[in-house]
Amino acid sequence: MKFIVSKDFFEKVDNAVFGIIIARGINNHEKHEFIDELLKTSIKNCQKYYEGKVIKESVPITYYRDAFRKLDINPNKYMCSIEALVTRTVKKGEMPNINTLVDLGNALSLKYNIPLGIHDIDKFSGDIEIREAKGTEDFIPFGGEGVEHPDKGEIIYVSGNDVKTRRWTWRQGENSKITENTTNIFIPLDAFIENKEDMLKLQEEFVEILKNKLNADVKIGLVDKSNNEYEF
Repeated sequence: MKFIVSKDFFEKVDNAVFGIIIARGINNHEKHEFIDELLKTSIKNCQKYYEGKVIKESVPITYYRDAFRKLDINPNKYMCSIEALVTRTVKKGEMPNINTLVDLGNALSLKYNIPLGIHDIDKFSGDIEIREAKGTEDFIPFGGEGVEHPDKGEIIYVSGNDVKTRRWTWRQGENSKITENTTNIFIPLDAFIENKEDMLKLQEEFVEILKNKLNADVKIGLVDKSNNEYEF
């Protein structure tokens, strides 16, 4: 199985860099106090960092808004997942606990201001790709049942005919949802040359937790315009 980012994508966003984490053998039923504390700390620090700032004009967020524009995605209408997460966190000051992996992902995403998706590998139906949609693929919105189809040419995360995320990092789908029964995961860390160092720190911390505290079998990779595929 491969993770493939189309060359068409890199022609529009040539500074994009993707950190990859593959983890297997996770017990997502088990609760961990340290993850709860990490999430609380990330929420507190996020509020402190963005206090008095206009979120959409802050540097960590502008990287993604600029890339959305290059991909013909209106960032005001379709908010990047990290901007949405930060905005919700700053406004509410809290976040519900979902499960071990989701809480951990949210905590680290907030800590490093980088969007990440956690996808259940066992729900993949082929290679996982970032590419332009044909318009015939299927997408079930998170929490929904009805099938949507992406716009032709829209950038999607897709496996087979199943869209995992629409408009690159805008909206993850129901068929990619992480549940307590999830054991094997694929995590892309969506970043750029400009925030690559933060992305690598995020990757390192996530891997350390997965390996040493969640006892997972972990592999990592990196994808960019000079190496647009990663096999796992």
